[in-house]
Amino acid sequence: MKTQFAQSAPWYREPWPWLLMAGPATVVVAGAITIYLAVVSSDGLVADDYYKRGLAINQTLSRDALAKERDYHARVEFTADFAQVNVSFERGAPDTTQLVLHLAHPGRAALDRMLPLRAQGDGRYAGVLPELTAGRWQLTLEDAGRTWRLVGDMIVPGRASVSLSPRKIRSTP
Repeated sequence: MKTQFAQSAPWYREPWPWLLMAGPATVVVAGAITIYLAVVSSDGLVADDYYKRGLAINQTLSRDALAKERDYHARVEFTADFAQVNVSFERGAPDTTQLVLHLAHPGRAALDRMLPLRAQGDGRYAGVLPELTAGRWQLTLEDAGRTWRLVGDMIVPGRASVSLSPRKIRSTP
């Protein structure tokens, strides 16, 4: 009895092996891209000194308590082009010639700015503002000695004035 073999094409000309290899090949490429992104980009949200920051929470709370005790409340006003900033105290006023305004971007630490403010008289302070990207910003106003602070939020572009007040301190039971 004679057996006849059908002539078949080589394996690389068949569609099924390629279809079966497409899934694992896609996973390998996606894994390589993920590894590249993990190595190249930095995770700005993770602090290297998280333990020290945790220990410093009591100092931060005492700064808020001192601002509340002194009844400090300030209004931060920006020019239309966000090039200058003026700070005036609505209640209470510190007796200092210089304040510091910290502008922190909540998602990207590389965008954070520190702005010195000079006294203009009558409880008013002014400074030149660096260019800000659009988005949400956290503002912290404090004296040069970092003994008290006022906090607030703003959105750029948006309102041209923001009220700053001491952060509410939660009591523990």
